[in-house]
Amino acid sequence: MRVTADRNICIGAGLCALTASAVFDQDDDEGLVIVREAYPDNNTQPAVREALNICPSGAIALTE
Repeated sequence: MRVTADRNICIGAGLCALTASAVFDQDDDEGLVIVREAYPDNNTQPAVREALNICPSGAIALTE
């Protein structure tokens, strides 16, 4: 799985960072998403999928 995030779409809600903090963070300036780990391990993948599902702006994308 490869994780990407579109910072142009992100609204800075922070749900991704709360749900999968090993993979997502927010920048200090605007609070927009930062992908910390583009290729999460198998243990982290369920949290990443949850973050994708709850992202209000749809900024997160997964490629299998």
